Amino acid sequence: MSDSSPLPPVRLHPEAELARDALSTPLLSRAARLARWAGPDTRVDAGGGLVDEQLPAAVEALGLSGDDAAADASEAWRVAVDAGLVEVVDEEEGTVTAGEDLALLAGGSPQDVLAVWLAALETVLADASVPDLDGLMDEDGEVDLSSLDWDPEAEAEFLDGVLGNLYLLTAGDTPDGAPVPLPALAASVIVPSDMGEPTNDVLEQVSDAMMRLDDQFRMLEPVGFVAYQPVDEALMADADEEPAAPVDDTDVSRYGMVRLTPLGLYGMRARLMEAGYDAPAVGDLADKGADVLLDGTAEFPPGAAQAETEQWLRRRESLGAARELLAAARGSDAGAPLRRLRCQQALSLVGASAEPALREVLDDAELGGLARVWLTENGAVDVPAPSEAMVYWLTIDTVAAQLAAEGNSEELRALVQGLAQQHSGFFAAVWRVDHPATADVLEAMGRLHPDKKVAKEARKAAFKARSQQGG
Repeated sequence: MSDSSPLPPVRLHPEAELARDALSTPLLSRAARLARWAGPDTRVDAGGGLVDEQLPAAVEALGLSGDDAAADASEAWRVAVDAGLVEVVDEEEGTVTAGEDLALLAGGSPQDVLAVWLAALETVLADASVPDLDGLMDEDGEVDLSSLDWDPEAEAEFLDGVLGNLYLLTAGDTPDGAPVPLPALAASVIVPSDMGEPTNDVLEQVSDAMMRLDDQFRMLEPVGFVAYQPVDEALMADADEEPAAPVDDTDVSRYGMVRLTPLGLYGMRARLMEAGYDAPAVGDLADKGADVLLDGTAEFPPGAAQAETEQWLRRRESLGAARELLAAARGSDAGAPLRRLRCQQALSLVGASAEPALREVLDDAELGGLARVWLTENGAVDVPAPSEAMVYWLTIDTVAAQLAAEGNSEELRALVQGLAQQHSGFFAAVWRVDHPATADVLEAMGRLHPDKKVAKEARKAAFKARSQQGG
């Protein structure tokens, strides 16, 4: 994912709601409890971790049990230190005190709470990039790193790439994205985009990546970053073993399913912005002018564009908003047709009180057509019929906008076919339209129309239009 690639806009939950989610995550709530539990007798080692002798007391304070209790308590303490909930007072003595950020969890703003959560997230992400070190101790109790095939930077980049793709896959046109199958997510960073059938070697790499990601997502779930359905343990059993129950090999969910939570979406967007990406969120344009709104939503998916526009409109009086939108929709630049399309879509959300603004532009060469459409659709009376020249101009403008928004889509193909069928002598007249995009639109119609004779007529008309424009 390039830092210049446009990212889809995401719909974030309100910060107050996200802050409540953060406070209720198992890992941050445990870290806060340990920070409050720590006292003058608490001791830490040189790395800031609880000394072994105090882990049982920490486990008891958290009410944990089971084989992973000590590890979970140790992780919660590490998060408390890294997130500023605990401060090491004397490194030699190993004494600690409550950190300045501990009070923010109870008395800070939602942004304060989320900042603490983001610090906790970074600790977990760093831990997730470290391989399992069990069994790698040498005779002196040191980790034998020479026996590891591990590149810390490469591992961190791999996880960042996976999470970036998960963001793209789940930041769609709905507030909460659908779960992504783990094999598809692993393949998205392993299989080359131009590879047809993956080789056995590539498939083996995907399988290895899935197992790594299974461990990593299990670590990321307690901090509230992802919702994760782990890989079915039966899939990792020895081939000679009989499964405990019948298994459905066609059930893709058995191979793991993952999605970013609303809190995870917030956290991932924050990390992307910190890394220099342009990561828009619905609502970013609510306090901007209509020109910024129309240009900014030009590349948005339909649902996100409507949600952004609704937020923008809620801050404005209907008539004034309509006038501002219409003024911003004018122009002869390459982006103007798509601005007018977004303007028309925005005006569809405005009530009848906007009618005077639309009547004011009935004689405008660029806006008169869309004004007549709005007035007719809203049941207005005494709407003047458009001239033939205005009909053709609006047709070119609409197709140009659709080309910019969707490219050579099936919907556009259907529109092109319908235009050629409905208007007798369409190409003989339309090439004369005084619109900057006339030639480009006609060339596209020649490309898209399935009838060779009609396509040829469109190309001829495009040549005439380009000659008329001096091109």
